[in-house]
Amino acid sequence: MRPRVFCGIAAAVALFATACGSGGGGSTDGSGGGGGQTAAAGAFPVKVADCAGKETTVKQAPKKIVTSNAAGLEMLLQLGAGDRVVGTGFPPGKGSLPASIAEQGTKVPVLGEMGIAKEKLLGSGADLYVDAFGSMPMMGGAGAGPSEEEFTAAGIQHVYLLSTACSGTPKAAKGPRTDLAEVENDLRRLGAVTGTGARAEELVTGMERTVGEVRTATAGVPADQRPGYFFFDFDAGTKQPVAVCGRQVANAVITLAGARNVFADCDADFKPVSWEDVVAKNPDWIQLAVRTRGTEEETRKAFDEAEAFLKGFPATQGLKAVKDGRFLRIGSEVTTIGGVRNADTVRQIAATVHPDLVKNGR
Repeated sequence: MRPRVFCGIAAAVALFATACGSGGGGSTDGSGGGGGQTAAAGAFPVKVADCAGKETTVKQAPKKIVTSNAAGLEMLLQLGAGDRVVGTGFPPGKGSLPASIAEQGTKVPVLGEMGIAKEKLLGSGADLYVDAFGSMPMMGGAGAGPSEEEFTAAGIQHVYLLSTACSGTPKAAKGPRTDLAEVENDLRRLGAVTGTGARAEELVTGMERTVGEVRTATAGVPADQRPGYFFFDFDAGTKQPVAVCGRQVANAVITLAGARNVFADCDADFKPVSWEDVVAKNPDWIQLAVRTRGTEEETRKAFDEAEAFLKGFPATQGLKAVKDGRFLRIGSEVTTIGGVRNADTVRQIAATVHPDLVKNGR
């Protein structure tokens, strides 16, 4: 499992889970371009923009959808549009989807364990492609993705998850990502183009409520007293750690939880660092981030292995968090994949690092 995840996170700049960038914009009109009115549920046509601001007009709700990765798939399942998804790339790992949508998620055909080959995507019969990668090359030997002319010829409309597809474009966020607005906007955009806008607003409202409660509870903690936090991506390998940087959605999750990502200052999503760098940061807390293994027992074993490594590795034995046993056992997916569950992860982290202020499950 590790080689696949390392390719997805370290070597491929996290295409497997979250795609790679910071997203674009807090529009509520479904375009990602700012301003406008929220589209009424089921109201068409709907205009959505890509990372360069070029608009696509979706005239009716799609009947067959393909999504490039697990992030888009999970959002569509949460929105209630899962019955229209006819294929995905970068499928979610076994056991990684929440129970309410897990069975439906396993029935979605996998068109590519990594990226979807161009010919397979164009021949999928889809009328909508939800793209988390933007202009980046498709992975897994699939080569470059279809051109817009090829999408049009195949009758496929092409929309983006701007929260992940816009790195390196004018819409890329400047500086660290510190909130979930981009993820929430993607839910609204997908809700608009699939005619599930009411459900999207329901999901976003729930996220905002959860995060708002945590922010209120931790508001009195001064910035310089917020605990240092290291996301230990165990599945990316232990020879050289891969840090979660400021542009990754996990940085927003950590920040909103009232902690301080010790690698927030690196201007990227993920970045290979050295163990000397980690030691110099000396975090107060370490998240043992592993991907779901499919069963609780196997996932627990992976958490045990990650903890044992840090306790046994000479470079990390003296870290404050390791000596004090300040570990969080929270999966990678709910932290680094943009989606509804990010808000719950905010609360889970906050309840651990600020137990006197935040209670988990509230």
